[in-house]
Amino acid sequence: MSKSNTVKRTLDLTKPPPPLTAEQKARLEALDALSDDQIDYSDIPSKPDAVWVKAVHFPHAKKQITLRIDEDVLIFFRETGSRYQTRINAVLRSYVEAQKAAQ
Repeated sequence: MSKSNTVKRTLDLTKPPPPLTAEQKARLEALDALSDDQIDYSDIPSKPDAVWVKAVHFPHAKKQITLRIDEDVLIFFRETGSRYQTRINAVLRSYVEAQKAAQ
């Protein structure tokens, strides 16, 4: 059995969400009392403001090439696990589609 870093969850919209605990309610109320600049966002991953962040993989004919990529970009994708090259391709494809739609 292969090891995967993917967690699958199913959202059943026919069932109501579980009720909040008293502790959860208290945390939300404390957060609501803070102004935006008082909230610590440091544990939230950065999200690019690009339209193409929802990259998905579409099967297409592949062509092997040599491509130079910034080291930090390559490290980021490699740390996402196996099939990182497929994810790089999906991001590039999504960018291309966004550019085509903008024209």
